[in-house]
Amino acid sequence: MRIDILTLFPQMFQGVFDTGIFQRAVADKLVSVNLYNIRDYTHDKHRTVDDYPYGGGAGMVLKPEPIFEAVESIRPGPHPESGGPPVILMTPQGRLFSQKLAAEFARQERLILICGHYEGVDERIRQHLVTDEISIGDYVLSGGELAAMVVIDAVVRLLPGVLGSEASALDDSHVSGLLEYPQYTRPEVYRGWLVPQVLLSGNHAQIARWRREQAIIRTRERRPDLLAKANLSPGVNPLPESPLEPTTSAEEIEESNNH
Repeated sequence: MRIDILTLFPQMFQGVFDTGIFQRAVADKLVSVNLYNIRDYTHDKHRTVDDYPYGGGAGMVLKPEPIFEAVESIRPGPHPESGGPPVILMTPQGRLFSQKLAAEFARQERLILICGHYEGVDERIRQHLVTDEISIGDYVLSGGELAAMVVIDAVVRLLPGVLGSEASALDDSHVSGLLEYPQYTRPEVYRGWLVPQVLLSGNHAQIARWRREQAIIRTRERRPDLLAKANLSPGVNPLPESPLEPTTSAEEIEESNNH
């Protein structure tokens, strides 16, 4: 996948794509990220990218010329509506980003992201250039750069080969519409707190059922709004009353470990 980012502050992205799974994805040529400074597409000595809004009002508005020219210079071929890559504006007025949208974007070969700033962009950019508008939440940021980073991270980790295991992303929160179930690792007993015994049973059917129930319980407790849209498959109790509790005490486990 190729990702092009149009921004007034390319320095904000320094280091973001040089760590962790993203660094490996770039090294393995699974994704390439290209930064473009919108000011490079201006034609005056002051590199002007904004101006006062017509009709008055506070703040400044991003001008259409440099953004149009930037997109057109890096997007050879047809307009997105005719089969070209999506052009996405990061804006608090956009549709709310979700795991479903991340998966949708991950199926694209290329994305072009425009980071808005100041009081927004000239409306003609929305009307005649961008194909989608995305918001990462109902709040306002100083610019679209941080939002673009969130979108890119969520999308890239879904690309084939990026994660160590293809199954790693399948149980993540929001993939099935539910929050993820609780996770445990060694030691089996820590400060008297036990790992649920079902996870130690080796019975994969019981473990799957426990994880499913825990995911539903956690979603009901923390994000009940998600349950209305969640994929609750038939045959699974949609609202279990309580989690499966461990029946073995810490003392019994310690005694067993000593034999």
